[in-house]
Amino acid sequence: MAEIQKTSENTFQQQVLDADLPVLVDFTAVWCQPCKQLDPIVKQLAQDWDGKVKVFKLDVDDNPQIAIDYQIMGVPTLMLFKSGQPIERVSGLQSKDRLQNKFLPHLS
Repeated sequence: MAEIQKTSENTFQQQVLDADLPVLVDFTAVWCQPCKQLDPIVKQLAQDWDGKVKVFKLDVDDNPQIAIDYQIMGVPTLMLFKSGQPIERVSGLQSKDRLQNKFLPHLS
């Protein structure tokens, strides 16, 4: 299973906002236990949606400005960007089914 690439304040514009595909950003933190539990699910989604969606992790402690810009109040938060705009978000530990139901309608 592929390791998910990290994005940062330096690369966010290019990797997320200017991307030609929808981008799922996993807002996370190293100390966050639910984030660790969500990790394998996000990896599965990245694999399932390979070629349809780019997936990146963003550590909110290392990149506080982006967390502020997108009003990330807690981690884990998954946010789907399309054409540079956030169009869907889910906070907290969720099942794979719940995440698919939330994000798949935006991927066609």
